[in-house]
Amino acid sequence: MLDLDSPAAQRGADPYADPLPALPPPPKSVRETGLEQQLIAELIAKAIFVAGKTHLPLLTTRLRLSINVLREVLDFMVAEHLAEIAWRGESDIDVQYQLTAAGKQRAAAWIERCPYVGPAPVTLDAYRAAVERQAVRPPVTAEDLAAELADDGLAPAVREQLGAALYSGRALLLYGPPGGGKTTLARKLGRLQQGLIAVPYAVVVGQEIIQVHDAALHLPPSPLQAMQQHQALERRSGDFRWVLCQRPVVVLGAELSEDMLDLRPDAHSGCYQAPPHFKANNGLLIIDDLGRQRLPAGALLNRYLEPLDRGLDQLNLRGGQQFTAPFDVTLVLATNLDPAALLDASALRRLGYKIHVGPLSEASYRLLFRQQCRVAGIAYDDAALRYLIDELHRGAGQPLLACHPRELLGRIADFAGFCGSAPRLTVATLEQAWSSLFASCAPAASAQGPQWSETIV
Repeated sequence: MLDLDSPAAQRGADPYADPLPALPPPPKSVRETGLEQQLIAELIAKAIFVAGKTHLPLLTTRLRLSINVLREVLDFMVAEHLAEIAWRGESDIDVQYQLTAAGKQRAAAWIERCPYVGPAPVTLDAYRAAVERQAVRPPVTAEDLAAELADDGLAPAVREQLGAALYSGRALLLYGPPGGGKTTLARKLGRLQQGLIAVPYAVVVGQEIIQVHDAALHLPPSPLQAMQQHQALERRSGDFRWVLCQRPVVVLGAELSEDMLDLRPDAHSGCYQAPPHFKANNGLLIIDDLGRQRLPAGALLNRYLEPLDRGLDQLNLRGGQQFTAPFDVTLVLATNLDPAALLDASALRRLGYKIHVGPLSEASYRLLFRQQCRVAGIAYDDAALRYLIDELHRGAGQPLLACHPRELLGRIADFAGFCGSAPRLTVATLEQAWSSLFASCAPAASAQGPQWSETIV
């Protein structure tokens, strides 16, 4: 049962909502689409202009609108001498349409103004309503968290902090040394998201179309989800302009720049591309390598925290026109830098949870190494692991980080594969892998001047 005092419930969403997304019913008329007839006529004309003589059922697939809606608009286009019936079969839907000379002229002008040819958009109001309905996330239980993080060797206190952060829905900062597993951990938090959501192919704002659905981010239901919900989904008929998918996990790193924070006109498609945080609605937004971006960390944080608090974001169209869009994400930040040096006290206070992800305990490191041996298919050797910890790690002053077992075992497999032999875990193979993992030159006096020492992980 979802706690009625949880943040999701306090935002006004129904805590007892059906776990399946409330897909809008298929519109049976132009009025029910919420779109202007002119916009649908333009989409139809452009689709026929590009494809030539087109079968009515094919138009439903391309525009994601019902035959009833398309027939209503096509009747108007025929009356206006923009389209005509090219061929008619025995059934009502067995009809092909083509453009008239006047229709081709109008379609060419429409394509020049906006070359977008694709699924019909939904209205901004419909999108806002869907995001609000889907804001309620099934709670992550301690059992869920323990199962997902079973192989990470995290201390119980860290897991409890993560669980509380996910329950709160507040922004979360993971910080610690490189190689501690922060990025992997953030992605695993994304896998803990449950339930499916409905995402529109596109949204219309005024006369502008914004593409929202991204096949790389909005993944289809998993086989297990599809199996569990197959019967319920079969009983439902929904608006084809929406796609049923898993809650998105959007990861942004050092490549994040200021121009990615707003809508971006796409000359090729003729519409706007939604910014990453817009595509992350009802899901997880991960900002990795915080402090490595081209804009200051404080400015980036301010850009997201205020909309996150309000649940609303301001976006800009060409010509300076602004509109309000929903903003519902779980924000996870990860950095290798000192948070106090990266952000001022006010910014740190606004972050809900600050969780240190550091070196593992020796017991956790041993357990993780054994698990990684099983994954790599390399026989475990306790004496070799003792040498790794006592001689290599302690001798070089290298902390026991979560990245090291996989990296070392991967290199052992690489050397063995090159030599045409089976990988084995020994002192010799560990030393060989260790020397390829770290770059280090001991200080020494020489005619060439002082030497340097650097570690690369």
